[in-house]
Amino acid sequence: MLLVRQTRGDLASTRCRAWQLLLALIVVALAVCTAAFVGPADLPFRGVLTTLLSKVPLLGVHSTLPSNDASIVWQIRMPRIVLGGLVGAMLAVAGATYQGVFQNPLADPYLLGVAAGAGLGATLAVELVKSFANWPVSPVPLAAFCGGVLAAGFTFVLGRSGGRYRAGATLVLAGVAVAAFFTAIQTYAQQRQTQTLQQTYAWILGGLSTASWQQVQIVVPYIALSCIVLVMYRRILDVMSVGDEEADSLGIRAHRVRAVTVLFATLGTAAAVSMSGLIGFVGIIVPHTLRLIAGSSYRRILPLSLLYGAAFLVHADLLARTIASPAEIPLGVITAFFGAPFFLIVLRQSQRSP
Repeated sequence: MLLVRQTRGDLASTRCRAWQLLLALIVVALAVCTAAFVGPADLPFRGVLTTLLSKVPLLGVHSTLPSNDASIVWQIRMPRIVLGGLVGAMLAVAGATYQGVFQNPLADPYLLGVAAGAGLGATLAVELVKSFANWPVSPVPLAAFCGGVLAAGFTFVLGRSGGRYRAGATLVLAGVAVAAFFTAIQTYAQQRQTQTLQQTYAWILGGLSTASWQQVQIVVPYIALSCIVLVMYRRILDVMSVGDEEADSLGIRAHRVRAVTVLFATLGTAAAVSMSGLIGFVGIIVPHTLRLIAGSSYRRILPLSLLYGAAFLVHADLLARTIASPAEIPLGVITAFFGAPFFLIVLRQSQRSP
């Protein structure tokens, strides 16, 4: 009886508190409002606020902005903000999930070759399809999505040879091999079509400058389903952190948990990068920062990563489009600027830990 009470007490101590979720929601709301108010077009604060509130049902608020200015807020800024939030949330949750199932603090959403596959798919679409005028939707995101899923599929096939208790390490090595192979093909394709290099590199560096509500509608089902499934596995990931053999002894089939979580993390990541391009380090910065603040339990890290990942990328995109205005810095450059030093810090800490 004492053991049961102690176990319940341990679970309660790792539960995500209501105030932690409320604080995260406030941070997200502030990020959305700041990004909506700030931009090259100098719009009045009250006008932007009434435009946003006019879209909320049952409030009965009418926008005080002229139609052209209201279109800037709702058709240009808000799709970019929402898409950035979705991509940031997905990359952060996927990064935390990979770190849990592989027990590797340096794991991120590109571990299984998703980035390399998406990059190859986008490159081939840009070079093989000469004109997108007759396409209802640009084929670049679709090709990137297919390339990311294909690369992850190859990684799984290669990783199955490692056995049950070596599955994590084998998948990591298989992902490195697949990423190198797809990157080599992509480089070869770029060398043959030098006239499309600028367009290809613009996508590879990442950005949300072409965001639209149509893109938001495309990625929402994939990202929503992936995030829901991964957050539902947050308790099991805590058990997985003790190792596969110990998890199996507790009745948890580690290889099945790893397959399901990695599948949905990869699916959501492929959908996210297909619209935003390759944006790195979000899956390392956000989960590790939360570990320092909220502890190491995935019952807290996963739901908080979803919210803070969204806020982080919205702020990063705000910097990308304002810091050198009227020019725009690629979003991947902004995240790499903060992520590379952070990665070195995490690497140094992981080397010191037993």
